[in-house]
Amino acid sequence: MDERLLQDGIVGNRLSPPTYAENFADLHPPLDQHEALVESDRCYFCYDAPCMQACPTTIDIPLFIRQISTGNPLGAAKTIFDQNIMGGMCARVCPTETLCEEACVRELAEGKPVKIGHLQRYATDAAMAKNKQFYQRAAPTGKRIAVVGAGPAGLSAAHRLALHGHEVIIFDARPKAGGLNEYGIAAYKSTNNFAQAEVDYVTAIGGIEIRENMALGRDFSLDDLRGEFDAVFIGLGLAGVNALRADGEDLRGVENAVDFIAALRQAEDKGVLPIGRRVVVIGGGMTAIDAAVQAKLLGAEEVTVCYRRGQEQMNASDYEQELAKANGVVIRHWLQPKRVLATDGRVSGIELEYTALADDRLAGTGRALVLEADQVFKAIGQSLDASLWSDAGSFLQNGKIKVDAEGHTSIPNVWAGGDCVAGGEDLTVWATRQGRDAAESIHRSLTAQRAPAAPAALELA
Repeated sequence: MDERLLQDGIVGNRLSPPTYAENFADLHPPLDQHEALVESDRCYFCYDAPCMQACPTTIDIPLFIRQISTGNPLGAAKTIFDQNIMGGMCARVCPTETLCEEACVRELAEGKPVKIGHLQRYATDAAMAKNKQFYQRAAPTGKRIAVVGAGPAGLSAAHRLALHGHEVIIFDARPKAGGLNEYGIAAYKSTNNFAQAEVDYVTAIGGIEIRENMALGRDFSLDDLRGEFDAVFIGLGLAGVNALRADGEDLRGVENAVDFIAALRQAEDKGVLPIGRRVVVIGGGMTAIDAAVQAKLLGAEEVTVCYRRGQEQMNASDYEQELAKANGVVIRHWLQPKRVLATDGRVSGIELEYTALADDRLAGTGRALVLEADQVFKAIGQSLDASLWSDAGSFLQNGKIKVDAEGHTSIPNVWAGGDCVAGGEDLTVWATRQGRDAAESIHRSLTAQRAPAAPAALELA
């Protein structure tokens, strides 16, 4: 974050250390054993399991809840990890309220679903606390696969490939592995350095090497990887930030929300982060909400989220929107940025235009609104750097990597998954699924359709 912001009201240490600690404590404290048993007993164990059908990774949810209810959290963890090796983080950050829990029969019957996400965390935390590894690697195949990106897609792919006996090298541009799990989610959703603990747990299977500070397009090319490895999986996420397309967006005090969140995630002392008194966030997704809530928790007096469409079009879930409002964030709809205002070279406000639908297309109305602001965060989506690809025309679709149902790209022996691919949802659970499924496709391709024996599972203690 720009040190020049430490002036004109953009300062840190607005709150006391105990207040910072309280504000950024675990949003959903874990269940204890008694709470987990009581909650698991609420499950109907439906034969058609609508919750399982709603889970992108198709975890056998009734089975793992039954295992918790019978006092077998390690068995529950294995059921989860069989489908989703990133189940611990997914339990913390997935919008379960719009996925498995929305489909829960209890939700339909009484408006109070089984707390599936909490139970999933209870089981996976139990396994990780004991470093209980459930899988043994298959015999070495002699095949080497490069994975670009150490986020959920890359880690999921790497684990499944290592499980099948392949050697995996992960290249990541940042100093730490984890991708968005480490750098891109609200600090109160993943506490106690959990993202790094999960990286260690996933890679403990063996056969996986992580090379950090290695960026595609800077330190190596895709052709380099194709020449050295038997296959390549691309899971590098979306590094670019979309522009506001508003006058003055380069002024001091206008920042990328993703950079703000990353800085906050890495800060050992939250008080050192400069935050304005009046903050405006432009966007309607999870990043916008995470930035807005955390700005308020850092001590901003007024935080406003401005979105160009209506509430029902916001990518952020209703739960996240309500969380923002509960923390004092104001959400305003049908507004798009036109001009960032400045005093003495830095942000003093933002002019926005009211929008409306005309023939099902969004259009400005010509009516304007000015909000005072000393800090503006851009959270209007991220993009892929097309310059990384030599043949972007056939490789990309709508600015993302084009893949088939198995994650294979138009380039031989190159697969991709996660936020960087076209289709799917920009969620940790979707990235995990795509990494897993692409790894299975890579394995089938490398073994020439030979049906290998299933990897052995360790007996539970």
